[in-house]
Amino acid sequence: MDTDARPPHETPDFAALASRIRALAAEAGFQRCGISDIALEEDERHLRDWLDKGLHGSMRWMAEHGDKRSRPAELVPGTLRVISVGLDYGRDPDEAWATLEDGERAYVARYALGRDYHKLMRNRLQKLADRVAAEIGPFGFRVFVDSAPVLERALARNAGLGWIGKHTCLIDSDGGSWFFLGEIYVDLPLPTDPPATAHCGTCTRCIDICPTQAIVAPYRLDARRCIAYLTIEHEGAIDEDLRPLIGNRIFGCDDCQLVCPWNKFAKTTDEPDFRARNHLDTATLADLFAWSEDEFLQRTEGSPIRRSGHARWLRNLAIALGNAPTTPEVVAALHSRRGIADAMVREHVEWALRRHGIGIESTSNP
Repeated sequence: MDTDARPPHETPDFAALASRIRALAAEAGFQRCGISDIALEEDERHLRDWLDKGLHGSMRWMAEHGDKRSRPAELVPGTLRVISVGLDYGRDPDEAWATLEDGERAYVARYALGRDYHKLMRNRLQKLADRVAAEIGPFGFRVFVDSAPVLERALARNAGLGWIGKHTCLIDSDGGSWFFLGEIYVDLPLPTDPPATAHCGTCTRCIDICPTQAIVAPYRLDARRCIAYLTIEHEGAIDEDLRPLIGNRIFGCDDCQLVCPWNKFAKTTDEPDFRARNHLDTATLADLFAWSEDEFLQRTEGSPIRRSGHARWLRNLAIALGNAPTTPEVVAALHSRRGIADAMVREHVEWALRRHGIGIESTSNP
């Protein structure tokens, strides 16, 4: 916990405090806020089974902390409740569909078009906790934004923020799924909110549209086939059978959210930090493929894209260029990286050129 415990003689009205926390969360810029207890036994069993089947791929960190992910009081001793918040990042879905339909443009997951959300949310959560402390005195808390083993979607569901959909994303019946999650673990015995109930019904749009069929069953994602995992988390070469299915998606994938009927209720946002940078919402594959490593590092400063590194960035773009229409610009872009020192990128460039009918024996530009 970040602060000392409260003196025993100070006992807040916890019901009033819970209402005040929700009001302060709204003032801090969060569109949703709820409070849950820390019981996650069923979710722990689901997580263990998912890990046992190897569906997490190479994300070893998912299993490194044992059961602390599903046991908040073991991760942060003294935790009694979790305050979960949601921050909207929705954009016009027509923009996304237009990019996906244009094979020469690059598709970047909507959450990654602007600045990294982690710092923004963490700062707001810290200020929220500080404001609570200013009103009731010191209390034990820790702020998390995807920064520790936290089962955030299950906690948010239990706090009433939404249900976990068949695509494994959280869905709010009043606001869709385009929102980030953050948490404050607290040692306050606050009254809890009723958990959200599921409303996917018989709908399978997210399962049906997945380009790589990574949603292997309702509520079960095989990360090893997921384009978000492949383009962001996975190191090394991507399976050749999966490359044509990736299309022009170079960092993440939103298809399962784009088709979700509940996202007709999603709110668009003009949060300055989430506005597209470097024209990533309209950029061509060839333009992005031309970025040198120095340019990549400069342009992705403060962006979630930087975590992929330049080599994986080029690998993903090479695959997308291989899937693009055969145009002089596309072929010239691939030729420009044909002699790159990185063997992994070079292999993907050669694969892409073969997709355009250019074999390894060809060395001249078109």
